[in-house]
Parts: sequence; C-alpha cells; structure tokens
Amino acid sequence: MSHKILVVEDSRAFRNYLEQQLTQAGYHVYLAESVAEAKQVLASESGFVCTVLDYCLPDGQDGEIIDIVLEHGYKVILLTAMFNEDIREQVLSKGVLDYILKDSQASVSYILPLISRIINNRHHKALVVDDSAMVRKHIVQLLEHQYIQTVIANDGEEALQVLRECPGITFVITDHDMPVKDGISMIQEIRAQYDKNQLAILGLSGSNDRTMTARFLKAGANDFLYKPFNQEEFYCRVHQLLDIKEANNQLYRLANQDALTGLWNRRFLFSQACGGCSSRHIAMMDIDHFKRVNDTYGHDGGDAVLVTVSNILKIYFKEDVVARFGGEEFCIQSCSSFEDFTTRLEQVRTRIAKTPINHNGSDISVTISMGATNSEATLDEQIKIADTRLYQAKESGRNQLIYS
Repeated sequence: MSHKILVVEDSRAFRNYLEQQLTQAGYHVYLAESVAEAKQVLASESGFVCTVLDYCLPDGQDGEIIDIVLEHGYKVILLTAMFNEDIREQVLSKGVLDYILKDSQASVSYILPLISRIINNRHHKALVVDDSAMVRKHIVQLLEHQYIQTVIANDGEEALQVLRECPGITFVITDHDMPVKDGISMIQEIRAQYDKNQLAILGLSGSNDRTMTARFLKAGANDFLYKPFNQEEFYCRVHQLLDIKEANNQLYRLANQDALTGLWNRRFLFSQACGGCSSRHIAMMDIDHFKRVNDTYGHDGGDAVLVTVSNILKIYFKEDVVARFGGEEFCIQSCSSFEDFTTRLEQVRTRIAKTPINHNGSDISVTISMGATNSEATLDEQIKIADTRLYQAKESGRNQLIYS
C-alpha cells in the first residue's frame, strides 16, 4: 500500500508538478487548493504520512493551514514563495519539519528525498547520550518528530551498556563532557566493536575548543556539531548520516546477498565469522533433477522453485547462515546442537517434497538431497565433507539426508 500525502497549493501549475513528481515516486497524492478544500480532505481521509503546504492560500494568507494540519497530528513540509526570517522561526517553532522556498526547481526537488527520508526514519533507532536531562529531552523531541525511535543514556558508560542490551540501535548522538565516561572515550570503545557503516555517530559539544571537531572525527565519529545548534542544520546532519548508512547497507546487500532469493551468497559465507560458537555445523544441499525443471518449465519456472526452496530454508533456519552456494546448491551454517540441526534439515527435506510450487497454472514438485557434518575442521574442510555426503545421498536415490 502506497503512502498517502496531502498537497495544499493554490498554484495549479505548481500543484500539478508536485502531483506528477510524487505520483511517479509511488505516493498516493491528495490535492487541495484552499484551506476549505483541505478541511474537506482531512475530514474524509486519514493516515497521511506527511503534508506539503503552501504558506499563503486564498482563504488563509498567514499560514492558517499549518495549525489546522498540525491539529490533526500530521507532519508538515512548508512551501513559500518568499523568505522571511520571522515567519521561518515562527513555523519551525510550531514543529514544521522543513521550510522550502519555491524559488527554483532544484529547491522543490528537495521535497522527494526529504519525504523518503522521513518514511525511512521509521526503521531507525537513535541512542541519545547527554548528562543534561533538558538537552536529552530536546534532542529526543527533534528525532521523534521525524519518526525516529529513541533510547537515552546519561553518560558514556551507561550508553555502552544500553548498546549491549538494546538491539536495533542504528546511530548514536553524544555529548562530550559527561561524568563517568566522556563522549570521545565512549566513541573509541564503540569503534572497537562497530565500524562507521554499522553504527553512525554524531558528536555534540558546547565547548569553545575549536579542535573538538577533529578530536571527535579522529575518535571515530561520522560527523560533529557544536551546541547550541540550529534545528535545520541538526536535521540536515542526521539525514546525511542516515542517507550514507542506508546507501552503505544497500551496497553491502548487493555484494553479499543473492539477488533472486535474498539469501546470503558464497562471498558472504566465506568472509563472515562464525560468531564464537563452540561447535559449527555445515549442511550442503542440492535440488534434485533441477535441469529437468528448467527444461520442462523454463528458467522462470526454475526461478520459482529456487525462491520457494529458499523461503522454506529461511523459515526453518532463521538464526543460522543460509547461503545460495551456486545454481541450485545451498549451504547452511549452524551453531545449534547437531541433533537439532539434523532434525530441522529432515523437516525441510520433507516439507519441500510435500510442497507443490505453482507456476503458470502448473504445480512443480521437487525434492532435495542433503549432506551434513559436525566435524571439527575449517569451513573449507567442513564444506568438502558435507559435499561428499551430499553426493552420497544423490547416488543412494536422492531425496535424503546423510550426516554420518
């Protein structure tokens, strides 16, 4: 379901332009050209992810539409043809997300990435570290206003504990001068475990020391901002951090995930660490007679089989490393007990054999052969052992698991 956006703009040309741009980007756009029309839309529709409002409308020339929309609890991006510092301060203090001049197409094109950023913010969680309760509250309000979840810590030592105990934190905003452990010392400890792509850090300081920027960056911060900061600059810095992080995550996925199935690829399997378990187990598996599937149903039919088998593997091995090893061959690395591992492998084998795969009106039935090992050896050696057992399963009639 596409996200809903309300656009209130009295200029037909500008309104049509915004509708075209937003619709092409996949949003469901609702239009109004006056305060009265906007009220009608708000009365009949709900669930807008944000609104794009013109400051001056025929029946509301002093930004009246802003208060109306904010009263409904929606986020506001404001458009205006004139720059006025007093108006800017007034609307930002009300909680408007951003203030954009309609002075060029380039400035208006800023709206699309801004809306995308706001929507993606829902997937992020920030750790705010500051010994001042007032500063923490202010930063938390700014972040949550843009759909970013937050957790807090009073100092660097508490922040390290929160990082260990609270999953899903994607970036940290930290002051420097704090009791117990300062921001720079905390960042240095964080960087011993997380690189800049894994966990972004924005440093803050109210110090007059102009070397603070370099000190934070050398310690491992991604960016730095002096306090007191301008709200717009703060948002720009946070957005830039998250844009870069998401781009790096996307590059990582492109390099390490199989595009068709979404499983890890061979490159990831050989580059990742086991995770510190005491006993690693490996299974190799291969779809039986896969060439026959491609010959009968075409490569799109073969792709449907690969996707279905991959989805079943994801269900049974959520906590393990599941990789598409190549073609119709898969590899699973697990640190559970070997008994549990082989039990789940057998369940997968049975599930695949009983699952018809619908493709273009036909049901494709496939089976899978498996070999597994719990030998204490290197990953390469374990894969060779499991692969040997896989081919024993093939030679013994297929659709079976051999692990000893």
